[in-house]
Amino acid sequence: MQVKTPAKIWINGQPVECSSDITVAAALMQYQHQQTHVSVIGQPRFAVCGMGVCQECRVSINGQPHRLACQEYCRSGMVINTGFGGQ
Repeated sequence: MQVKTPAKIWINGQPVECSSDITVAAALMQYQHQQTHVSVIGQPRFAVCGMGVCQECRVSINGQPHRLACQEYCRSGMVINTGFGGQ
């Protein structure tokens, strides 16, 4: 279980504050970033299952590509890039 503490993270180059007891997918939803990548046929994708099975919530976290946003908890200093908007 995560301990609830404030976390300052960056989503597509924009600083935001959230709680460390939520997942990156939840933080993305909270700040209206509901596209995580593009499918092989060009469709925007986002988390479907919320438990890591569908692989649709893949983002870059701290420069590491293909991280599952629904499986990662927010931590201060985390840099998240969805590939949509910003950097």
